[in-house]
Amino acid sequence: MTNQSPPTGFVALVPMRHHSERVPGKNFRILAGKPLYSYVLETLLACPEIAEVVVDTDSPVIMEGVTGRFPSIRLLKRPQHLRADSVPMNEVLAHDVEQIRSDFYLQTHSTNPLLRPSTVSRAIRAFLDGYPRNDSLFSVTRIQTRLWDTDARPINHDPMLLLRTQELPPVYEENSCLYIFERGTFLARRNRLGKNPFLFEMDRQETLDIDEELDFEIAEFLIQKETRVGR
Repeated sequence: MTNQSPPTGFVALVPMRHHSERVPGKNFRILAGKPLYSYVLETLLACPEIAEVVVDTDSPVIMEGVTGRFPSIRLLKRPQHLRADSVPMNEVLAHDVEQIRSDFYLQTHSTNPLLRPSTVSRAIRAFLDGYPRNDSLFSVTRIQTRLWDTDARPINHDPMLLLRTQELPPVYEENSCLYIFERGTFLARRNRLGKNPFLFEMDRQETLDIDEELDFEIAEFLIQKETRVGR
């Protein structure tokens, strides 16, 4: 580990906890032949816009694995007071931003193994094109389906019109794949979302998040399928 500041530019922050509630050890569990965390780290390292990749973790398994597989990646040992499941991600990021100085940060998760380098680069370009009008960016998935609240009231449609779903006005789900924010805005708001974030739409397949056992099976199938096609 080193205390030197990274070059000015984008620093990628990847938080990884040792403990996982729904899928034990998921961040370092083997997926299609290698640890889950390997996929997103390889993706980030392949992006020329990223000056440095930083892994924030409390896991000795991940620390050892990242050191052996990815020696160029910086490790930050997560302090004890930030390790509980209930700790908000913005508090973890605040610790990382204090330790790692950069103009801009990109945050993603080890649980997004299908994220592509070209998509990360495209998100960075979209952020820069809109900056400073847009002070942050987060990735979204377009949804065009009939939505209702818990009181059976329509949210985004008129049941009396019954438009085709492709004609409904889209709504967007925050898919937690990518966040981009500047240092000054984060320190002022202590939030990775600024006052005027840019919604970055992504292909649905890339947004697959490993959250339960079924997600592992789907991801493994898609990775193996892509590997066979690429041969």
